[in-house]
Amino acid sequence: MELIELYKLQILETAIVLGVLLLVNFVIRKSSYRISQKFHLGIERRRITTKIVNLLLLLIGTISIMGIWGLDQKELFVFLTSTLTVLGIGFFASWSILSNITSGVLLYFNHPLHIGDHVKIMDKEYPVEGILKDITMFFMHIETIDGEMVTIPNSVVTQKTISIKSNEANSKLKMTSPSQKNESHEVEQTV
Repeated sequence: MELIELYKLQILETAIVLGVLLLVNFVIRKSSYRISQKFHLGIERRRITTKIVNLLLLLIGTISIMGIWGLDQKELFVFLTSTLTVLGIGFFASWSILSNITSGVLLYFNHPLHIGDHVKIMDKEYPVEGILKDITMFFMHIETIDGEMVTIPNSVVTQKTISIKSNEANSKLKMTSPSQKNESHEVEQTV
């Protein structure tokens, strides 16, 4: 009981930090769900966003709780800079990994690609055409017309020209029957 009395303030502050982090996590999850519904983003993009937010909240929470329990700020600073230095060297040594992660983030937030779109990656040596099945942090997965699953690094995708037929355009094409296409073709020829 004396232990609880001794650390009462730290326990209270820790509980407050954890409560605030849980509340922020809940609000961000609800917001990401609404945004994904509004912009018709796939569930995979929402999952990736949730993972990134959870990682950031975990880091913020860990640093806050370490500060509450009396970890010296100088020691914390040394720990963080050492960790970031090791990560930086590791990423520099594996430049392609960092490039793929960065490209994955760019594709995720700034590219009009959506899961289910018909895409054609115009590459001189190996052009790929098919339905976009998944975009992960490192790779893009495309199912070709032949049923083959092709995995392309995100860094390659960001450097190539991509032709996109959105999922909506595909469904419109499928809805047009062959007889309607023949009738429109006949009309075009007669005009």
